[in-house]
Amino acid sequence: MEKVFIKFDKDPQYTMKESLRTLRTNIQFCGDDVRTILFTSCIPDEGKSSVVLNLARSISESGKNVLLIDTDMRKSVLLRTLHARGENNKEIFGLSHYLSGQKNIEEVFYSTDVPGFFVVFAGPSVPNPTEILEKNYMKELIDLGRSYFDYVLVDCAPLGAAIDAAVVAKYCDGAVLVVEQGVVNFRMLLDSKKQLEASGIRILGSVINKVKMKKSNYYYKKYYGGYGNYYGGSEDDHDKHFSGNKDK
Repeated sequence: MEKVFIKFDKDPQYTMKESLRTLRTNIQFCGDDVRTILFTSCIPDEGKSSVVLNLARSISESGKNVLLIDTDMRKSVLLRTLHARGENNKEIFGLSHYLSGQKNIEEVFYSTDVPGFFVVFAGPSVPNPTEILEKNYMKELIDLGRSYFDYVLVDCAPLGAAIDAAVVAKYCDGAVLVVEQGVVNFRMLLDSKKQLEASGIRILGSVINKVKMKKSNYYYKKYYGGYGNYYGGSEDDHDKHFSGNKDK
């Protein structure tokens, strides 16, 4: 297995870390039969990839081995977000190389310099991502991940933009919907939920993302008031935090 060196832009702030711990705990309480988890959203730019990336980081920090698979072969941001660099500046291969038969399965698995954190990048954009995701190669990849890692997190394209998540869902144990607060309406959320249900996957719950932290909020006053201007920055900075929510 090749190695890549990665760099996170910054550490999550306190509220985000607590939300990640809550999300991580909720997933653990889903049972030991839920280890390959698909993440999707209704529309682009709801912060789904950031949620998955930071959750994977949180799981690795808890002492577990986690594999993050980026299946968004249309508009992947993971390689750039992590500032990934191959060992000795080697080229980094990804999922599209593997699914198109250009590389074997071992050549697209990467360890990182973060203990317990492993990744399969999306690779170059392809004109037919849904079609190649339907190949048995994808099932073999996820099955291999299930055999060697404590958790496999699968980052999929938004359901409102493509049906990729519904295709990959049949290989996973559960799904989580990432929803941006105040952006997605009930009808869009219901349509996305129905698409996932049609694939037969168990929906574990949702993550409400980009939640505004109001200083007038009782919870904020009680638990964070003593820190003064803890978050810093403008009101826009508060929108970047999220909270995990597991629905039965």
